[in-house]
Amino acid sequence: MGIFYSFTDWNGLKPTYKMVGFINYLNVFKDKDVLDAYLFTFKFAILTTVIVNVVSLCIALALNSNIKLKNFFKGLYFMPYILSMLIVAYIFNYFFANFWIDIMGYLGIEKWMVNPLGNEKGAWLAIVFVTVWQSAAFNTVLYLAGLQTISEDLYEASALDGANKWKEFWGITFPMIAPFFTINMVLSLKGFLQVFDQVLALTGGGPFGVTRSIALLIYKNGFSGNEFAYQSANAVIYFVVIVAISLIQLRYLQKREMNL
Repeated sequence: MGIFYSFTDWNGLKPTYKMVGFINYLNVFKDKDVLDAYLFTFKFAILTTVIVNVVSLCIALALNSNIKLKNFFKGLYFMPYILSMLIVAYIFNYFFANFWIDIMGYLGIEKWMVNPLGNEKGAWLAIVFVTVWQSAAFNTVLYLAGLQTISEDLYEASALDGANKWKEFWGITFPMIAPFFTINMVLSLKGFLQVFDQVLALTGGGPFGVTRSIALLIYKNGFSGNEFAYQSANAVIYFVVIVAISLIQLRYLQKREMNL
C-alpha cells in the first residue's frame, strides 16, 4: 500500500486522491531536507558500525580469555542491550546535562562545557556514543560465539612456531571468525541506517534538524506533516538503498571470507 500511495498525492487524511506518477520520487531528489537527512544517516551509520564492531570485538576477546568473574562481566556488558531506549535516553540526557559539563570543567576543556545534545556540531556524536554503549552487547555475543568455535590446538601450534598474539589474531582468530564479522557488519549497518529511537528520544532531530534521520523524517512529515504520499516515495527509495547496500556488503565480505 505504501508503494501504491507513493504514486498519489494523498496527504493521509483526505478521502480522495489522484495519481501523480513519479512526481513524488523526482521531488525527493530535489528536497534539501531529505538530502541532509541522508547525509546525517549515512555519516552516523558508518561511524557507529565501525566503532561498535571494534569495541565489541575487543570486549569479546577479553571475555574469551581466562579472566576472573567472566560470567559476571558477560552479564554486565549485556545489560545495556536489554534496557529500553527511553530509559537509556533518560540516563544520558541527565548525564550530558550534568556530569558531562562537570567532567569537562574538571579537565579544563571550557569549549566543551556545554550539553552536546544542544550543540549543532556535537549532537550527532553524542547519539553515536549512546548507540555504541547500548548496541555493542549484541555484537559482543556474536563474536563470543565465533571465538568459542576456534580450536585451542591452532593456538598451541602457533605458539610452538613462535607466533605472538598479534600474529595469532590476524593469522588464526580473525580468519576463523570472518563469517561472524560479516553478519555483524551487515546487521549493524542495516540497523544503524534505520536509526530512529535514539534520535527521537535524545534530540527529536534537533538542534535545527542536524540530527534528523531518514526514518525520523519519514515518520514526522509523513504522519503529521501532510506528506504521506511524498514520504511513502521516500520510504520506498530508502528501502531500495538499504537492500542494495546489504547485498553489496554480503557479496564483498563473503568473498573476503573465502580469501582469508
